[in-house]
Amino acid sequence: MITLLSHLSYVAVTTPDVEASVEFYKKNVGLTEVARQDGNVYLRCWGDYYAYSVVIVPGDEPALETMAWRTSSPEALEEVAKRVEAAGVEGEWFDGYGIGRAYRFIGPWGHSMTVHWDVERHRAEPHVASIYPDRPEQRSLVAGAPRQLDHVTIATSDVDGFAAWYNTVLGFRIMAKTVLDDAPISVFSVLTTNEKSHDLGVVLDGSSRAGRINHYAFWVDTREELLIAADVLLERGIPIEYGPSIHGIGEQNFLYYREPSSLRIELNTGGYRNYVPDWEPNTWRPSQGSNNFYRNGAMPMSMTESFPPADGPSATEEGVPDEIRDALLNPYARHGQG
Repeated sequence: MITLLSHLSYVAVTTPDVEASVEFYKKNVGLTEVARQDGNVYLRCWGDYYAYSVVIVPGDEPALETMAWRTSSPEALEEVAKRVEAAGVEGEWFDGYGIGRAYRFIGPWGHSMTVHWDVERHRAEPHVASIYPDRPEQRSLVAGAPRQLDHVTIATSDVDGFAAWYNTVLGFRIMAKTVLDDAPISVFSVLTTNEKSHDLGVVLDGSSRAGRINHYAFWVDTREELLIAADVLLERGIPIEYGPSIHGIGEQNFLYYREPSSLRIELNTGGYRNYVPDWEPNTWRPSQGSNNFYRNGAMPMSMTESFPPADGPSATEEGVPDEIRDALLNPYARHGQG
């Protein structure tokens, strides 16, 4: 298969209080507001090469409005549309803000995906232009502010099925997955369009709601910046949900926190690069530290929440047996590491 997609370009998320979310991103994350149109607010990281990477959309609850990838060429954009429709999914063409002609579809598990080729590149105003020609702008003055958008992680009822469809139809490389120690159940998978360990994550969802998102992530240059960001968040009274620590899968340092809508944000850094075109994905077990490579603490139950909220009980309590929930939250206890 030819390379169809090049990288994640932006995520659009809904929130019931647009102004509260926007102020949070500007003050506490270090993003810059670049535009408003039709009620949507467009934001960017200081190192984003394009005009924006996050769109805040009015909505009744926190949710994924769409996740967007830039294609590898204009021809690849046309090919994506053909492949999606050949797979039995009907999409639509539209003109997007700052991205021109684009194609949007709802995948088999209910997630909106946008693909485009044209982009509006960021041009810094003179007072924030960087002395480094390759940087789109000076570093943010907010301590620990991310350089750029990194990945999005969605929730689905069929981790392997989701990964296989996006691999076969769109050419995502499947890099690794996590299967429970005591049952042949896939609970996590990572896919990529480039050399990163992933720009699309997939977690098991036991809820009855389709198209949910678990989190999306920003990138900082160094582990030290990630720790500074953690310090700043705590100083401002913003709880850290999980981390700082390191994932086994991807080998990335991470921390998670929430924005005002309750949507989860991740900061990460580090990790490996993989250029192997015929890579065979490895299978991890939770007891190996797929989520927390140090294996020195259990993931909090709140991390199993995805968005929008499940109908009724949380995702881990609706349709997922107790033994699966326990294996996800404390995988080390039964293997002598708890």
